[in-house]
Amino acid sequence: MMVTTDRELDAVVIGAGFSGLYMNYRLRDVLGLDVVVFEGGSDVGGTWYWNRYPGARCDSESYMYCFSFDPELMQEWEWSGKYPEQPEILRYLNHVADRYDLRRNTQFETRVTAAHFDETTDRWRVETDRGDRVSCRYLITGIGCLSTGQIPDFPGRDSFTGEAYHTGSWPHEGVDFTGKRVAVIGTGSSGIQSIPVIARQAEQLVVFQRTAQYTIPARHATVNKAVLDKVKLDYEAIYDKARWSVGGFPYDVVDRSALSVDEQERDAIFEQTWQEGGFRFVFGSFSDLRTSRQASETAAEFIRNKIRQTVKDPAVAEKLVPTTHPFGSKRTLIDTEYFETYNRDNVTLVDIRSAPITEITPTGIRTADGHYEVDIIVYATGFDAMTGSFNRIDIRGRGGEALRDTWSAGPLTYLGLTVAGFPTLFMSTGPGSPSVLSNMPVAIEQHVEYVSRIIEHLRAEGLATIEADAEAQAAWVAHVNELAQPTMFMHADSWYLGANIPGKPRVFMPYCGGVGTYRKRCDEVAANGWEGFTLRPVTAAVPA
Repeated sequence: MMVTTDRELDAVVIGAGFSGLYMNYRLRDVLGLDVVVFEGGSDVGGTWYWNRYPGARCDSESYMYCFSFDPELMQEWEWSGKYPEQPEILRYLNHVADRYDLRRNTQFETRVTAAHFDETTDRWRVETDRGDRVSCRYLITGIGCLSTGQIPDFPGRDSFTGEAYHTGSWPHEGVDFTGKRVAVIGTGSSGIQSIPVIARQAEQLVVFQRTAQYTIPARHATVNKAVLDKVKLDYEAIYDKARWSVGGFPYDVVDRSALSVDEQERDAIFEQTWQEGGFRFVFGSFSDLRTSRQASETAAEFIRNKIRQTVKDPAVAEKLVPTTHPFGSKRTLIDTEYFETYNRDNVTLVDIRSAPITEITPTGIRTADGHYEVDIIVYATGFDAMTGSFNRIDIRGRGGEALRDTWSAGPLTYLGLTVAGFPTLFMSTGPGSPSVLSNMPVAIEQHVEYVSRIIEHLRAEGLATIEADAEAQAAWVAHVNELAQPTMFMHADSWYLGANIPGKPRVFMPYCGGVGTYRKRCDEVAANGWEGFTLRPVTAAVPA
């Protein structure tokens, strides 16, 4: 598909991942709008198009990591494992695109470079790196919370003569590690997932760890078809339970403090949920692991003991034991044989907190305590989360104000959806929404349906724009940070706070009140006549 220059559209959607695909379907097929989707990749998939590193897998259970808007789609798709791997998720998203013909109005290999709001027409003027210039009434971003990879500016980084890759932009043809000396820098989610797989292929693997991590075993296994068949019999009720939950999962809430039971009972509960694996360790054990430092410490010590029991070399085990941050203060990581990997003879762990990387050399990596010769460097160094993808686009609202300037001290949004001074710009799972603290498809569907609801209202009432009130926005940002203050999230240098990006304002970005509470608040805003928004009618000078 090619977009003609100066074409006037109803809506432009940026991105063709989960958010963009569903937004396209809602606006084009449900509301009947003239929509174009711009996508930087050569096909659909978003996060799962780019993140193809070894071991890439979702940490939400497969039967919940999917769309729920079409019961027939839910019934026809069969997942093969407890946690879906990247190739399977990508196949699913391709199936969705095929089923609803969503490529028809999508232009691939195209990145939006600028979007400026024209106050004389109440329309957005959008430009791309391929020379497209279009205007639209509604601009919706589905650019992902973790889409802009970042690599620390190590001295000599460009001098390395071997192969180097970032996990968030992996070669689609894959990488052969056979017989190679490999370095992995970083032990966040992508590092935790890729290290065991790379270790099984490489001749030697050196892991450069800055922060030891708490991880929970996935207990990944092939799903019993009878279990999936049972889910499908009650899929709508299961999904509805997730919609009103804390994390977007259909788990029963456990109202029990880790401090209300004795040590023996507490460890038994931890052990049970540990054996079940995944997020059940968090949601199915105790309710105060993320709000009480003392309760958090009981989970932390349980995991530390598991690491010491698993890793045979006591010195290596102690390096892997997390002590610099509380459990629950960073993203909860789900692993498959991560700690077991350090029992392999071909794996070396380097603690770069005590011996930092001083430079990348043509043949390897130098730290304060030595030089490591490698053939391949894998940068599992994370992302400029939440705001990085927005800052790559020149987005300007009223008066030519740049979004990156508006957000210079931290992201400002109302409901994580809109920004004061940027009319009819909608962000799917933006800063200030549950997004990364939830099962993403549940959060995405709520956002897409809410934006569709807003647009439907605007058109039915003959309104040109909707815009967040500055006061409502300030109150929402304060609310988001107020909710975070008593949690463990405020006790670690995490990407939730932007702490992984030098110079980035330290502001807690996601909403931690839960997807159900958030959904209820959004519904209240609509019921109260779009409280916190200013709606403006179409003027005679502005065509509808």
